[in-house]
Amino acid sequence: MSPVDSRGPAASFETLLRVRSSESDPVFDDPWQAQTFALAVHLHAKGVFTWPQWAAALSNELKAAAARGEPDDGTNYYEHWLHALEHLVCERELADEAALATRKQAWIDAWRRTPHGKPVEL
Repeated sequence: MSPVDSRGPAASFETLLRVRSSESDPVFDDPWQAQTFALAVHLHAKGVFTWPQWAAALSNELKAAAARGEPDDGTNYYEHWLHALEHLVCERELADEAALATRKQAWIDAWRRTPHGKPVEL
């Protein structure tokens, strides 16, 4: 992960938007990736964690993925972001693992009952 812009999360997000191979390439592959990124920026802005704490959590997740033998090709990068966020949320007691598991299952159930092409809603 590149250093965070000292001007704050909004400037960091603007920097990320410039880091793409061409103007027509999307910054994120899927909407959930953008939402995960935005949630990290929001929680930082609210003081839930510092950027060094975020960097450490993401680094720990990437190291754990490497230890599990996962390829380091970027395909699961935002899944690692999500796991790092979940860890920080639980560590800061904003939610516990059971609550996160319940919410994930609710989304899975909603996804399964949603007709193709329609937005998934809880």
